[in-house]
Amino acid sequence: MWRDLRTIGRNADTGGYRRYAWTAADADCRAWFQAQAEARGLACELDRNGNQWAWLGDPSAGDAVVTGSHLDSVPDGGAFDGPLGVVSSFAALDELRRRRVEFTRPVAVTNFGDEEGARFGLACVGSRLAAGQLTREKAYELKDADGISLPQAMEAAGYDPAAIGPDPERLARIGAFVELHVEQGRALDLSGDAVGIASAIWPHGRWRFDFAGEANHAGTTRLVDRRDPMLTYAETVLAARREAELAGALATFGKISVEPNGVNAVPSLVRGWLDSRAADQATLDTVVAAVEQAARERAERDGVHLEVVRESFTPVIEFEHALRDELNKILGGAVPVLGTGAGHDAGILSTSVPTAMLFVRNPTGVSHSPAESADEDDCVAGVMALADVLEGLACR
Repeated sequence: MWRDLRTIGRNADTGGYRRYAWTAADADCRAWFQAQAEARGLACELDRNGNQWAWLGDPSAGDAVVTGSHLDSVPDGGAFDGPLGVVSSFAALDELRRRRVEFTRPVAVTNFGDEEGARFGLACVGSRLAAGQLTREKAYELKDADGISLPQAMEAAGYDPAAIGPDPERLARIGAFVELHVEQGRALDLSGDAVGIASAIWPHGRWRFDFAGEANHAGTTRLVDRRDPMLTYAETVLAARREAELAGALATFGKISVEPNGVNAVPSLVRGWLDSRAADQATLDTVVAAVEQAARERAERDGVHLEVVRESFTPVIEFEHALRDELNKILGGAVPVLGTGAGHDAGILSTSVPTAMLFVRNPTGVSHSPAESADEDDCVAGVMALADVLEGLACR
């Protein structure tokens, strides 16, 4: 499975993956998912929001145990973020069939669409739509860097955007959702454990900072006469690092667009996106407010107009304690429980169904990068842990 999947959407120059929503690479990933489902005799279906489901048993029976993750990527992302969860889900089903277990609840493997938000700027679009956390109207407003809207992209890929929206009937069928994911950090590497259980997802969000100045000639405009938004942006990036360090939080400017984007031109507009996360809401609010304040003070000094727009936000998500404790019991009671600053479909679905997560050790802690990795033995340990969990939940 890994060998067949790993070439899809891979950039030959960087070694990273560019599997963006509703593109050719995304279509190839979806075809791979369907082929894996059909090879196992699973009933594969596509929901109204473009999420894929592969069912073992009758979905309408309810109280289903669902596992899976996503197959899309960030720009030049790694091979494991998302795909490890999907591959491990199919492998866990294979293991359970080898054990000849008898299922008492329906089981499904999922591939949620556009989890990373790399194309349209909003993470977890597929699961947000299903859970009613993203309205059709707001989804229709999403556009990529080329001005292509989400419904246009879906239509071009052969899907009907008129169907998207909340899917409460489908979610009502689910009794538990368990997502396996490569750890995005080094907590397991430091503790010496191959597998961990998630406790919570930190509150996090994305804010767009628009710095509007005045375009001018780089070779003739005196420094004192410039209204250069790049200076304001640069100070804001430094402020984000400074405030995050003071608060023990995280703040990152990882995306930027510049107009007119000429080597010999003072920019008229610099647009930067802030990603910030913290262990609690109060800390996150403090960091973002401090970054915005620093940006406004510098903007006034530079003669630059600043607009800040919150594009997405997810509050702290505590995974259901009863399900989390049940996973720990199934796995022997000595599995480390750890929080994470990364968002996941499991976090979105937690408002609608009981959810839990398993993490597989990442020896470097690197993620969202071609250097992302996990050892084969740890991946196998993750598969076995997921199989044990599915057996404990769906075969009792």
